[in-house]
Amino acid sequence: MSATSIPTSNIYDADSIKVLKGLEGVRKRPGMYIGSVGKTGVAHCLYEILDNSIDEAMAGFATSVTVTLHKDGSASVEDNGRGIPVGINRAEGISAATLAMTVLHAGGKFDNNAYKTAGGLHGVGASVVNALSSWFKLVINRDGFVWTQDFKDGGKPVAKLAQGKPSKKTGTYTRFLLDDTIFVEDGIGFEVPVIRERIQKAAFLNPGLELIFVVEELEERSVFLANRFGEILNYLAPDMGPPIGGVIEAEGKVDDAKGEVQVFVAIQYANTDESIIASFANNISTPHGGTHEGGFGGALLRAINTYGEKRGLLKDPLIAEDVREGLVAAIAVRVAEPKFEGQTKEKLGNPEARSAVHSVVYEALGKYFEEHPADAKAIIQNAALAAKGREAARRARELATGKKGAVRTTLPGKLANCRETDPAKCELFLVEGDSAAGTAKNGRNSQNQAILPLKGKILNVQRADMAAALKSDEVKNVILALGCGIGKDYDEKKLRYHKIIITNDADVDGSHISTLILTLLHKYMPQLIQSGFVYAAQPPLYRAKKGKQSHYIKDDAALEKFNNQHQGENWDIQRFKGLGEMDAQELGETTMDPVLRTLARLQYPAEGNIGAEVTFELLMGPEVPPRRAFIEENAQYASVDI
Repeated sequence: MSATSIPTSNIYDADSIKVLKGLEGVRKRPGMYIGSVGKTGVAHCLYEILDNSIDEAMAGFATSVTVTLHKDGSASVEDNGRGIPVGINRAEGISAATLAMTVLHAGGKFDNNAYKTAGGLHGVGASVVNALSSWFKLVINRDGFVWTQDFKDGGKPVAKLAQGKPSKKTGTYTRFLLDDTIFVEDGIGFEVPVIRERIQKAAFLNPGLELIFVVEELEERSVFLANRFGEILNYLAPDMGPPIGGVIEAEGKVDDAKGEVQVFVAIQYANTDESIIASFANNISTPHGGTHEGGFGGALLRAINTYGEKRGLLKDPLIAEDVREGLVAAIAVRVAEPKFEGQTKEKLGNPEARSAVHSVVYEALGKYFEEHPADAKAIIQNAALAAKGREAARRARELATGKKGAVRTTLPGKLANCRETDPAKCELFLVEGDSAAGTAKNGRNSQNQAILPLKGKILNVQRADMAAALKSDEVKNVILALGCGIGKDYDEKKLRYHKIIITNDADVDGSHISTLILTLLHKYMPQLIQSGFVYAAQPPLYRAKKGKQSHYIKDDAALEKFNNQHQGENWDIQRFKGLGEMDAQELGETTMDPVLRTLARLQYPAEGNIGAEVTFELLMGPEVPPRRAFIEENAQYASVDI
């Protein structure tokens, strides 16, 4: 039996256990510390240094911070704070500044006497950036002198911290060039708009702190300075819509067994169905929220329900979804021992932040509502309207689906459906009146053409809310027939017909009915128009007959042309008063036969459905003067049937 050799690559013994000393671990696994080695990781490195300077401002020692993106690809941050301590750390036997730059979990954030609150909590920020840099330069103004130290090749000191010339200034200057052997993707660098946004937000979070952003390549120098926290709302939502009430600001400190929690909140409602909530903890953005957002949401809902019930403004309690509609809010907390999820700090976990924010916000809202009853009423009415819309949306889902979410198979009783089951081959004709619908049923190809009669002019949904719209039998019939749901529940895969053909008389009333149907589709199912599923039939207005010859004429202009071409001929001209006057053969030939008919695909203008929304609001909205002006301006193009 021969011996089997074991490949050395598969040997796992005591020597396989490696110890990465100093900053080697950071270079080996950078993603553990900065999230990625892509653009977000590059920005994160700069933020780690910037946050250290902002921590000095939060502690009350820095009034100005300058961030510079240099032409050589490096970045620097300078503040006028106290300056990193330069004395010898007795425990480690080296300068405290060198220690902070070269050893993980070393820094002033572990000493509550140095920083009551700070963005950096792991003590790895500056040392990690040093580890991931080709070179790193540190300049400190402190204790009456300038102190400098350089590092290279991933945090290796070039020399000891050196004392330089005398200086009356204080503060820290850090400049670094990230290592391109670690950040190897093409085009990786500091994204100016992203960095600018971070600095702008930092200014709002620290009113009174001057932040300067310099981009050498662009010869740009921007100064950011906020006077109060509430100014952040205009930045977060500059185009949110007409405001509802004023800006509500809340600020307070809550002492907890785990330390003091500082709370800053700004709230504004706007006339829109969108919402924006931005939260921060110790100047760090928390896009995934956390306990401070939870405390805010609970206080907001409780305050609105309490005041609304007390003043008789609510029939039923609201839920969180209702009070978020139209909300723009910013929440910032400062806590002594922040508990973030991961080094990238995207979610806060401190329970004391929840209770502190809830207490401060609930008290501030209660006071504001009592002092501004008109604003309070407007805010509560807005939330109540959102609740009404939520209930209508629930009814819409129930209309389109069964109780367990299955596709509803029940179709409107008046629908004459087709036999084909492939939606791509199916057509649905929306026809006004039973008379025209009866003719259409006889003239259709029942294999793939379905007929849905509509009774007169359907509800103008541009002026009605969803709850009122869903009470209309005609609106419900259209929604049920299409099967794709509406609003957020729209699902194209459930659409039963890929040709939806609006079929009405070629007169003013017919045009009005077509516009009402199109308004319904635009408001609740705009995807149908975007995807090219909506058409308008083009039935002729006239028919010319002579003996066995027959010729259909589209409109008055076509009739004039026909008469000019056939002067002196004995043609009998018949004007169709409506589709109901046509027999099945005539309607089939002019409107339903794919070979002979003419269809117009209805599409949004080049600027998209936003431009269309303006038109629908002009023609079908509640404001009369703009519509009157439009009609008067275009009246010369209209003809009136007599």
